[in-house]
Amino acid sequence: MKPQVEPATAIAVLFAAVVAVPMGLVLTQVSGTIALGAGLLLAILVAATASNELALYLLLFSMLLGPQFLLGDLEGASLGRGLTLRLDDVILSIVGLTWLAKTALYKELGLAFRTPLNVPMAAYAIAAILATGLGVLTGTVRGGGGFFFVVKYIQYFVIYFMVVNNLRDRRQFQRFLVALLLTAAVVSVIGVLQIPGGERVSAPFEGKGGEPNTLGGYLVLMLALVLGLLLASRSGRARLLLGLLALVVLVPLLFTLSRASYLALIPMALALLVWSERKAPIALALALALVAAPFVVPRSVADRVLYTFTEPPHGGQLQVAGFRLDGSTSERIQSWRIALLEDWPKRPVFGFGVTGYRFLDAQYPRVLAETGMAGFAAFLWLQASLFAEALRVLRRTRDPLFKGVALGFLAGFVALVTHSIGANTFIIVRIMEPFWFLTGMVILIPQLETPEPAVASPRPGGRRAPFAEAGRA
Repeated sequence: MKPQVEPATAIAVLFAAVVAVPMGLVLTQVSGTIALGAGLLLAILVAATASNELALYLLLFSMLLGPQFLLGDLEGASLGRGLTLRLDDVILSIVGLTWLAKTALYKELGLAFRTPLNVPMAAYAIAAILATGLGVLTGTVRGGGGFFFVVKYIQYFVIYFMVVNNLRDRRQFQRFLVALLLTAAVVSVIGVLQIPGGERVSAPFEGKGGEPNTLGGYLVLMLALVLGLLLASRSGRARLLLGLLALVVLVPLLFTLSRASYLALIPMALALLVWSERKAPIALALALALVAAPFVVPRSVADRVLYTFTEPPHGGQLQVAGFRLDGSTSERIQSWRIALLEDWPKRPVFGFGVTGYRFLDAQYPRVLAETGMAGFAAFLWLQASLFAEALRVLRRTRDPLFKGVALGFLAGFVALVTHSIGANTFIIVRIMEPFWFLTGMVILIPQLETPEPAVASPRPGGRRAPFAEAGRA
């Protein structure tokens, strides 16, 4: 019997052989630092090619801890930033190409599971592509920048499919979860170390200026996950560790001074109260938090919240329900009004295309302005499907681990919907990559809890049957 060679191993060996000679020639001509960095990157690429699971771990850590490089500015781009290349982009490309190679060798693997989110994902992606293509033809989208950003949005879905195609059992689920929590802990510690500097806390490797609101959204999602696990856990030791981790995450979250993130904490807490089976501890904790807040909340945090209503009067401020809003909030609301009432009616069906409209720091008005009613309806369909499926998983699972993850994810999703009132939350890389990775884990919970019989496969560890029934409730 001939020994079988894993296709991923064969691809890794072939990749190393092809690049070894030219890489060696290049490295002899550069500095030691560049050579070391290139060597480490090559090692990462080979490891990612050899093992999809290892690549997913690398992807998890690189989402928040990987460096990014600015490739070029896009004049007028509605993201307000230029195109960037990130380490996770490279790893994700390797994982995706490896999976395509495997599906070519083993037809029964299939390109992707049929999940309840496939169709709304496809609808939103198609709407964004059509809107951007029309924007290029009509001149609202300049150059190829719009399509680069559309590819970035689709990349989030690729992360989701990489998870559902490679997550096989409960132990692997636990390992991915530990990697998510470990990354959150490292990012939070780095954030805590920034506090003495007096600046707003931001994510690592953000470059000049940073993005505190981005870190705030990510930490809100991770805090919800940690609290969901804490409420579902039956182990005293696990509860203690999770409680400490929640505190470590909360501290830098407060010092992001992100008002959108503060606002998101309210629906997160309410979601935990509504859907958790342990309502009494949550209600008690919320009551204690309200009583203690005036005494323990840092002065900078309190000032940031009060500034919304106490900024000295000047032109351009809005009055809402008798309260005078600060200039930043007033300007944001004015931009929403212009987008919804003045500009969107000019292109109601497909909008101005991705990056075809001016910068708009709010998710829903932006989606409507850029992709019109077609993209906006698909986006809402995707979000509604995601919410319904997560709630279904939470109500049906009995495993404490799975229940905790589903509860935390659901609370985190509700929080991010609120966060997106004041940010482009659902297209921000450092929030959406862990979000869609976690989404893939949650969607697979019913299958992991009650695995179906394995399908015959020409290699050990063959794939399971696709879960076409996952969306039927």
